[in-house]
Amino acid sequence: MKKRNILILLLLGLVSIWSCTPTNPFGGPVYDFSGNLKRDSVIIADFLKTAPIDSLYRIHDPSGVVIIVQEEGAGIKPSVGNLIYCNYTGKLLDGVVFDTNSESVARENNIFDQTRLYRIFQFSLGGSEAIRGFDVGFRNLKSGSKGVLIIPSPWAYQDRTTVERVPANSVLVFDVEFLGLD
Repeated sequence: MKKRNILILLLLGLVSIWSCTPTNPFGGPVYDFSGNLKRDSVIIADFLKTAPIDSLYRIHDPSGVVIIVQEEGAGIKPSVGNLIYCNYTGKLLDGVVFDTNSESVARENNIFDQTRLYRIFQFSLGGSEAIRGFDVGFRNLKSGSKGVLIIPSPWAYQDRTTVERVPANSVLVFDVEFLGLD
């Protein structure tokens, strides 16, 4: 009887420990969203101390995304489902450009791809066409604004290594021009 009770307690203990461990249904490690966000917030704070970015004002969103408004637009702020039209240039914190929708910027930074169509970028706010940091950033901007979005890795590409020229867990800087919305 005593052995049985000990065995049951041991099995219950193992089950409770196993059930508290985060699981990834695809195997492999689980992405540490909060840990990377905490790490990135320190990196962003250090970057902002020395980055020469002119601004009218800055918004430190609770998500960790920083929106630096350089020119205030006269339009309205978008809502989920609005179609956003914008120009952008994506850079790493060291200033290296990794992506843009501008052909001239792509050529200047030796990232031009002749098979790509360079045009105004459009995405649905809250949709899946852009990184989640764009949703956070653009919902804080008025149409017609120009600014800089500093996006922690959990709101960008996380630990993925499939994005050309972007190392895993990179904080990203986007110069954006909010052209309009539908």
